[in-house]
Amino acid sequence: MKKLINNPADVLVESLRGVALAHPELSVDLETHVITRSTPKAEGKVAIVSGGGSGHEPLHGGYVGVGMLDAAVAGEVFTSPTPDRVQAATKAVDRGAGVLHIVKNYTGDVLNFEMAAELASMEGIDVGTVIVDDDVAVQDSLYTAGRRGVGLTVLLEKLVGAAAEEGQDLDAVVALATRINGQGRSMGMALTSCTVPAAGKPTFDLPEDQMEIGIGIHGEPGRHREPLAPASEIARQLVEPILADLDAAGPAIVMLNGMGGSPLIELYLMYGEVAALLEQAGVQIARNLVGDYITSLDMAGCSLTVLKADDELLRMWDAPVNTPGLRWGA
Repeated sequence: MKKLINNPADVLVESLRGVALAHPELSVDLETHVITRSTPKAEGKVAIVSGGGSGHEPLHGGYVGVGMLDAAVAGEVFTSPTPDRVQAATKAVDRGAGVLHIVKNYTGDVLNFEMAAELASMEGIDVGTVIVDDDVAVQDSLYTAGRRGVGLTVLLEKLVGAAAEEGQDLDAVVALATRINGQGRSMGMALTSCTVPAAGKPTFDLPEDQMEIGIGIHGEPGRHREPLAPASEIARQLVEPILADLDAAGPAIVMLNGMGGSPLIELYLMYGEVAALLEQAGVQIARNLVGDYITSLDMAGCSLTVLKADDELLRMWDAPVNTPGLRWGA
């Protein structure tokens, strides 16, 4: 294993220390592993909290800032944060209008965020929750009951972050999050496994001439393994399952995401392939992202997320953002 680390047991805290040094606009609590805005949003606005296991950077800590998250809770690598830490984040960012928890559908995350919401409610904080379950690859996996929460999480954090920033109340923000979750789907693939620092070896063995179709973001195997194919064929295997599950005709927001180990030149090549297939199917790409936004450590590969959009979602997409992991707008 070759990694830029010291002791594998210290990777998370040492990484968070680097985040704090690199981004003074963020506050990083090294005890609770909670990242918040250094300058909170105005009183009377809904706060947005997300989190989960580390190893998916820039998700979630990279999306703390104006227009997206108020706080992110970092668990150990591929491990859910504990309820007390989620509660600490929730309490830290509540501005009197309630807090939305964005939770990826993994059993540990769901249980721990649910317990944290109960603890917060005992302190008088109103908490709403959306459970993201956009992965069309498998119905159940090693980590879930039901579909996994993957790439749509990024788009959802952007859009509900904009809604909260403009002053929508908690009921409206929860309703929007629920609608977005119902209108977005994702599918991923891998050319290599990832290597968890504490394990020191790849999570699964994938020969040089093979690829894994339908992987998740924790290095778990996917739907099936098959011989390596050209990018055009890989694109087809990402697009077709999504369109079989979602009527995405019309305007859409599309993300071609890298899993952490594929260069940008390959990701743009793949975007060209999936864009052609989507347009042939009547999907009008109104907005897009191409790059590493929700990763699986050093895994080579990519995922595709398609979100059926309308004028309201496109307006919120264009709202200004200022976070380390995502920046645009004025």
